[in-house]
Amino acid sequence: MKTALTIAGSDSSGGAGIQADIKTMTVLGVYAMSAITALTAQNTTGVSAIHEVSPKFLQAQLDAVFSDIYPDAVKIGMVSSGELIKAIAQRLDEYGAKNIVVDPVMVATSGAKLLEDDATGILKEFLFPLATVITPNIPEAEILSGEKISGPDDMERAAKIIFDKYKCAVLCKGGHSVNDANDFLLDESGGEFFAGEKILTTNTHGTGCTLSSAIAAGLAKGFSLRESVSRAKKYLSGALKAGLNLGKGSGPMNHAFCIENGKW
Repeated sequence: MKTALTIAGSDSSGGAGIQADIKTMTVLGVYAMSAITALTAQNTTGVSAIHEVSPKFLQAQLDAVFSDIYPDAVKIGMVSSGELIKAIAQRLDEYGAKNIVVDPVMVATSGAKLLEDDATGILKEFLFPLATVITPNIPEAEILSGEKISGPDDMERAAKIIFDKYKCAVLCKGGHSVNDANDFLLDESGGEFFAGEKILTTNTHGTGCTLSSAIAAGLAKGFSLRESVSRAKKYLSGALKAGLNLGKGSGPMNHAFCIENGKW
């Protein structure tokens, strides 16, 4: 069985972060492992507290994984401080990690800020050069490119700026009322839009975590980046359609939909 490692924060409500990543990878047939960057007190209405692990303990988790069950792919999600980012980059470089998907988590779906101001530059300098692909949403792509995005042409322009600056593939995710659910991927072979189905639901907690983990699962199984993105979007659409009406805010998706109805 292929393996994948998620490096991210824990979501106590189970809809995003480490919990969403493990559910996604498992359902998609990949053995999931984790290195937790932070504990969060979180539910569908927001994040009320964050407790970071130390860089030393995070590296100990990574040592434990890489020295025993080497991951075929790595997904990196919420990392809120620069010191943790540096700790991750050092170990990934040391172990020669491959198929690295970086979801530059800066703001939660609920609007909560998840990345310290001074950590953004460190993220760009230390993690982006190691990435196979980064998966910013519209607000994150605006921050990374310095461009306002209001339509598909803007997505292409922003993706090119990011690609040229950081030399890694970029999946600029639509949504956020820009172009329904179409995403734009730019890598060394060129750019391509991946059409997505616009699903009217408020149960969107953890969508970014789920998509990036699904891409990592695809890469771990040997699919190309484009095929991994295509398969990940299909899975995400199914999980959104089967959304669970749980909680008082932006509810979680049903990551196990394909197990329950046998359609995957």
